[in-house]
Amino acid sequence: MDINYIALAIPVFFILIGIELISARVLGRSVYRFHDAITDLNCGVTQQVFEIFYKVLIFGIYFAVERAYGVWNLSATSLPAWILAFLGVDFLYYWWHRLSHEKNALWAIHVVHHQSQDYNLAVALRQALFSSFTTLPFYLVLAIVGIPLEIFFPIVSFSTLYQFWIHTELVPKLPVIDWVFNVPSHHRVHHAINPKYLDKNYAATLIVWDRLFGTYMDETEPPVYGTVKPFKSLNPLWANFDYWTYLIRTAKSTPRLKDKILVFWKGPQWTPPGVPSYPPPPEVSPDTFEKFDPPVSGAIKNYVLLQYIITGVVFFAMVLAEQHISVAFMIALSLLITISVVVTAGLFERRTWAVPFEHARLLYGTTLAIWFLRDHPSVAEVTPVIALIAVAMAFWVQRLEQKFSA
Repeated sequence: MDINYIALAIPVFFILIGIELISARVLGRSVYRFHDAITDLNCGVTQQVFEIFYKVLIFGIYFAVERAYGVWNLSATSLPAWILAFLGVDFLYYWWHRLSHEKNALWAIHVVHHQSQDYNLAVALRQALFSSFTTLPFYLVLAIVGIPLEIFFPIVSFSTLYQFWIHTELVPKLPVIDWVFNVPSHHRVHHAINPKYLDKNYAATLIVWDRLFGTYMDETEPPVYGTVKPFKSLNPLWANFDYWTYLIRTAKSTPRLKDKILVFWKGPQWTPPGVPSYPPPPEVSPDTFEKFDPPVSGAIKNYVLLQYIITGVVFFAMVLAEQHISVAFMIALSLLITISVVVTAGLFERRTWAVPFEHARLLYGTTLAIWFLRDHPSVAEVTPVIALIAVAMAFWVQRLEQKFSA
């Protein structure tokens, strides 16, 4: 589709995150940790970069199925068709979301969204690379019904946009409307690892599905966030593969073929015979729960913040201009952004490879900038300035290396 509603909303996302930060400061609440928030945003950026390349396939499959097998030829100007699409997307999302918690193969993808041990608007942007491939089979039901892509695409996009605002601790319970709509208190329950809250409140927009199918839970005690098996890394790429490695190791450790298959079919709490099982989830409290919180110096934070702003501007410009950029340059920019988010994690975690990788990233980014300026003679005179900035950053990052032992 021509309009990327999620990309257009990015400035609004950051404005609302800023408002949440200020509000939390005024209220004396601590809802953000710098490295965790940057990791959340990096997951979202990476997912959007990957989606640039596979969304044509996703929507192409939907379009082909709707044209070949659509039962009704519904018009994109029909109000009943829009209402049907809204209810259909919301209902099918509920079942995709529920099964993504109940089946390991789906949970291995969806788990990325739950790995943060904080709960704020940045967490809403923490998305998995391959979720679109797991939602597609569910949404093809709408294609078979005959919902045209011109209706399906905006409805799915606005369903995603709606879910942004419910990722906050600062909005209290909202009586009356919370009987029908998914609100922050409902979704706080969903993200919690308190035993009573596990596998509850799967809704996107309408909470009525949870009430109908017995998965509703009211917020009655302070939630603790994250996953029962904590993810202890700040690497947004590894976040997408960590649980897969656990499943593969478990499948290898069991001798029976049936159990090897069931590892991927069963839920996260199931283990095959002969493999040590996980104990029941313990009771948790915000006052005693220890978050994964590696120390990050102020110097590293300042450097990462500057690089993230630059990367964010490049990313936003790329998604807005994707139809006007050559495929080769798009791939090159995507690689730069992917390297950037990985190096950020390395700096946060004080990895020995982070500084040399950052030097290589700066050289690669400068090369891409010169490549771009070569085709735009009107601004080519800024090339020396970009080169000098890159050199200054290289010296800056070299000095950061001593902070790794601080």
